[in-house]
Amino acid sequence: MTYAKGHGTGNDFVILPDPDGLLPLTPRLVAALCDRRRGIGADGVLRVVRAGAHPEAVRYAGAAEWFMDYWNADGTYAEMCGNGVRVFARYLTEAGYAAGGELTIATRAGVVRAVVTADEVAAGLSKPRVYGQSVARVEGRRYDGAAVDVGNPHLVCRVAGTRELAGLDLSTSPEFSDADFPSGVNVEFSAPGVVAVPGAHAHVRMRVYERGSGETLSCGSGACAVAAVALADAGLSAGTVAVDVPGGRLTVVLDEETCWLAGPAVIVANGTVDTEALDVRLPGPDGSRPVGVAGAGAK
Repeated sequence: MTYAKGHGTGNDFVILPDPDGLLPLTPRLVAALCDRRRGIGADGVLRVVRAGAHPEAVRYAGAAEWFMDYWNADGTYAEMCGNGVRVFARYLTEAGYAAGGELTIATRAGVVRAVVTADEVAAGLSKPRVYGQSVARVEGRRYDGAAVDVGNPHLVCRVAGTRELAGLDLSTSPEFSDADFPSGVNVEFSAPGVVAVPGAHAHVRMRVYERGSGETLSCGSGACAVAAVALADAGLSAGTVAVDVPGGRLTVVLDEETCWLAGPAVIVANGTVDTEALDVRLPGPDGSRPVGVAGAGAK
């Protein structure tokens, strides 16, 4: 199986070219590819498939040629990934599937626009909707948060400063309300930035625990959620927010209708992976060594 590897501010992905939708991708194979010791290692998998060749995207075929079939590292799939869209757009242009400049990409959350330049990739996502309050707990401590919809679910919890932010133990998932988030949630913790950023209405620092992937160096849709909350706290419905994540800086620009997420996105490797070797190294739930992972039917 051929693959590429890319990342956006450290949020990394295995990219699988599959234009005609023929790849026998399964949750177990995705988890094996993303394993950082026995596979390639990534926060998720981006399958590159034509919208007309995927049953979940065929309705978008008239608006976008390509569908981003995004899977989390644990083999589940999600509606949207902001950094994933940006890396996906970079791959399309570098692999010759699309010209540079502006392009449209279908996702499970709808069709998004991307603008590819030499230095960065920007993605135009739906404007985050702050719609309620909920609670997360880390090591028994309660953190009040804002529930935000960015095409996928987020819970943005504010902390007092960068020292508290750095001290959070995110080695396991924060506890959250199953009633508020029955499909799980990405939990962000944000603290005020320590310096003013020219051109920005707000500057925040962020850490995130992504459902299905764990703590990651960056989360694009999470940055959009955090930016929306930061602007709301400042009494603004639109503006520019600099969001510093462990993997770098993202810039979020919200207007009355759209949220633009911008930052670096790079492809760092291309190669082939031996799926049979992955299969051998992946234990089943009972500790046995499964066979035929690569030959299993598509989801």
